[in-house]
Amino acid sequence: MDWGRFAQQMASMARDLLAQESVDATLERITASATELVEGCDAAGILVLHDKKVETLAPTHALVTESDLLQQQLGEGPCFDAAPSSREEWVFRVADLTVEHQRWPAFAPQAQALGVGSMMGFLLFTEEGDFGALNFYSRKVGAFTETSELAGWLLASHAAVAFSSARTHAQMEHAVATRHVIGEAMGILMGSHRLTEEEAFNVLRRYSQANNIKLREVARRVCEEGSLA
Repeated sequence: MDWGRFAQQMASMARDLLAQESVDATLERITASATELVEGCDAAGILVLHDKKVETLAPTHALVTESDLLQQQLGEGPCFDAAPSSREEWVFRVADLTVEHQRWPAFAPQAQALGVGSMMGFLLFTEEGDFGALNFYSRKVGAFTETSELAGWLLASHAAVAFSSARTHAQMEHAVATRHVIGEAMGILMGSHRLTEEEAFNVLRRYSQANNIKLREVARRVCEEGSLA
């Protein structure tokens, strides 16, 4: 591998990641970069494991989604093995699924049938007990080398920082938007029913709890309809 060229590509990717306007766009740039920068990678995606339920983010190919779903259905596979230790630095590299039938007796042959020859994955983030990994797939056996692993690790390190930054920014934007719509709804109730600020907020909160509707949704209805009737 030409490491000088690779370093330039990584720098360009890092700038691109920070320039993305949404979390989804950031994730899509991450997985697209995986197929561009990691030798042997035919497809990539981010797997998130929520209490043994799998969510696939930004897959570059249907193979990624199908493989992740297969792990969920069977309850076994490399990401399920790694999840209990997800608070630690982690990487897996499966060179040949044909020799993994004892380790994953159900997953290995069915993943082969999907067209997976070899796999590699890196811990991307952990949050509230959830486990996430950036996974690389190849249709060829033995596609991922130590060089591929190093390149993947560097990509995953950049990706984790960019993803965390994008997610934090999105959360802040959501919080600001929520406060704005709640404040607008309170103003409508205060004006139409001569309520104090505290009373108007309590009306929204009680309606939210009584009807099991999020406070932001209640506020949005008031803004659109002028009342809760």
